[in-house]
Amino acid sequence: MDEHESSPVSEEVVQLPAPTAWPLVLALGLMFAFAGLVTNMGISVLGAVLIVAGILGWFGQVWPHAHHVAVPVRVQKYAYTTIRTKVARIEVDESHRARLPVHTPSVMAGVKGGIAGGAAMIFPALLYGLIRYHSIWYAVNLLGGAGVAGWLNPTLAEILHFRLSALITATIIHAVGSLLIGLLYGAMLPMLPRHPIILGGLIAPILWSGVLHSALPLINPFLAARIDWWWFVVSQVTFGLVAGWVVAQQVHIRTEQFLPFAARVGLETPGMMEEHDREDGPK
Repeated sequence: MDEHESSPVSEEVVQLPAPTAWPLVLALGLMFAFAGLVTNMGISVLGAVLIVAGILGWFGQVWPHAHHVAVPVRVQKYAYTTIRTKVARIEVDESHRARLPVHTPSVMAGVKGGIAGGAAMIFPALLYGLIRYHSIWYAVNLLGGAGVAGWLNPTLAEILHFRLSALITATIIHAVGSLLIGLLYGAMLPMLPRHPIILGGLIAPILWSGVLHSALPLINPFLAARIDWWWFVVSQVTFGLVAGWVVAQQVHIRTEQFLPFAARVGLETPGMMEEHDREDGPK
């Protein structure tokens, strides 16, 4: 335990700005000036008088010389001693850093997961059409534009049969959607870097399924009325589980917090990068 010995107490004086009420007068004048705009002009006139008085009074506190008051301070010095002979040094490694994670999946990992998940979710969608309507083209035709453009109010028989334009449209929509969701997924990965399957297989599918359930009746009422939302959620969870698994298999990269600022803003700094690599050691 530390021990100390006190030395004689000495008196010192500290110069502090002199207290003044003029800022309060100025604030009160501003309040009266604005209050008079909705009540009575006389209140605004009183506010103007207080504003002028507050400004002049406050200005007089600092010109030509600022007013100060001398405040006495008791200063007591201590001479510290200790019985310890060694200094304890704490070894701090990366696990003690406040900014974690140290490693995280890359955005391309999310893109790969989106492509794999998009391919996997095709099977539940086709299986639903096969079980419910004995046709694999039901889900394809719904996604491919049934109820919009030149294919308004198609019959069930038309939806169950092959349609080339619907197949092409559905393929484009599904591919673009999978890539975009993969990019979004890759951007969200740092939130749960150690549990990508939980994020991709449960949290994200539930979120975007809820958004689509609310927005689709406004975008395409025909499609919204014919979607089996339970099977839709199954297909989305399939997408997420496969995407999460693919991401989990990718090689994680070091987070950008370990890069120098110049590198993070995109400047060409080969010398700094080499020096930084030597400090971090082999990766």
